[in-house]
Amino acid sequence: MEDLKSLEDLLELMDVDLQIDKLLDERGSLPALAEYKSAHSEVERVTAVAEEARSALAVADRGLRKTNGELEIMAEKAASEQNRLYAGGISARDADYLRREVEMLHGKVSKMEDEVLEFLEAKELAEADVAGLSDELVKVAEDKDELGALITEQWRLIDKELAVKEDRKRGTIELVDEYLLEIYDDLRKTGKGRVVGRLAGDTCGSCHLKLSAAEVVRVQKQDPPRCIHCRAILVG
Repeated sequence: MEDLKSLEDLLELMDVDLQIDKLLDERGSLPALAEYKSAHSEVERVTAVAEEARSALAVADRGLRKTNGELEIMAEKAASEQNRLYAGGISARDADYLRREVEMLHGKVSKMEDEVLEFLEAKELAEADVAGLSDELVKVAEDKDELGALITEQWRLIDKELAVKEDRKRGTIELVDEYLLEIYDDLRKTGKGRVVGRLAGDTCGSCHLKLSAAEVVRVQKQDPPRCIHCRAILVG
């Protein structure tokens, strides 16, 4: 009777272990985990794009400040040379040279003004991109945090249930003979799942295959009884 009781407890232990396995599988395969992974990738993507936009803004800003500074110097030089030309008092040859110099300087000023406009446009676009991406980053980060909080809560509930199952398992293990636990653990390592089954008449409760009358007698004489088909421990 003690052996029978130990086998019954072993069957209960397997049921608890299967429940624990199911909870652990559920814990590692929550739908929110895949969503969180996608949200994390989206945060990384938007962060990278935002960094590129900030870099583009910095380039445009430096270019604008540099070109503005050069334009100011060039415009002052052009104005100064033009004043010399208009002031007179120079030879015709020098006046002609100065006129060409003034035209060249005005050409450079015009080109720099175009460059300033280009940098201004680039800066405005970059500023708009940075602002838009900053808002987008806040949104995707919030989505990620919400999923993280959801996962944490789901894990809390699963872990709470796991703690109950683990406590029940510890109590059940104490009721099972050590040699049975060793066989059971070896079978569990094969990953077969239901490694203990009830022998219902001539049918194995683990693999559900039938045994002949002679096989049933032979199995029942073993310690512990083992299915000839799947090698599961049988509880009569």
